[in-house]
Amino acid sequence: MDPRPERGHRCVPHTADVRIEAWAPTREACVAEAVTALVDTFTDPGGARPEAEREFHAPPADDEDLLVDVLDEVIFRMDTTGELPLRTEVTDDGAGGLRVRWHTVGTDAVELIGAVPKAVALHELRFGPDGPGWSCAVTLDV
Repeated sequence: MDPRPERGHRCVPHTADVRIEAWAPTREACVAEAVTALVDTFTDPGGARPEAEREFHAPPADDEDLLVDVLDEVIFRMDTTGELPLRTEVTDDGAGGLRVRWHTVGTDAVELIGAVPKAVALHELRFGPDGPGWSCAVTLDV
């Protein structure tokens, strides 16, 4: 029996960069959990409350590319608009892509506690079905 909860994430040791793992019952929930894991690697949202909602559409691609597209978009938006997702909802768009809805907060409303990711590394990227659910492992360049 797998001792981990049905849904979750963790940061795992990795030389020089940051490596996250996430798991959930569905592909879409696993992507959402990976977004939370990414944000948790360098922030403490404390009592921050969402200030806005943002949407993103990841166009049709294979599962690993979809995951990278969503995580890269989080990093891009943080760099360009100063926003981070506090909550993430992901749904299948029915055509091979993903629709993402973020409940965001400004970066000035959270405490930075670690190195800010600059990109998603493709080396050792893993995302797919895992037992009864889905899991992923991603290295973040910092």
